[in-house]
Amino acid sequence: MDPFLIPARRKSAFHIDVVPLIDVVFVILIFTILSSTLAQQTGVDVDKPQAQSAGELNRQSIMVAITRDGTLHVNERQVDLEGLQDVLKRLLLRNVTGEIILIADKESNTGLLINVMDACNLAGAKKISVAALSK
Repeated sequence: MDPFLIPARRKSAFHIDVVPLIDVVFVILIFTILSSTLAQQTGVDVDKPQAQSAGELNRQSIMVAITRDGTLHVNERQVDLEGLQDVLKRLLLRNVTGEIILIADKESNTGLLINVMDACNLAGAKKISVAALSK
């Protein structure tokens, strides 16, 4: 045997190609993200009152939240009472149902709730609902 001859390495017969595996994982991830239902939220923490006749929310509706300190939030964006009607008019142009759901904290001001309902009517809402937790 020649001392300068390097012995040939044996190739392993088993080989895992991870590129197709990564492709499959990404396809499953994309499918999961696209097929999941994304619930529209108001972006603020509101403690809703309870009601025995509460039903399910329509997911295409415009959500207006009224916090206990009196701030208004429309689809995660804070607005003031004076600009609420204009914001709702623009959103109702793109909304098929024309439905607005008011999510008022149980400690919020009732007078503010009435003013918000009035702004919804003046903006052209077809249906206005007040959200509550079912008992």
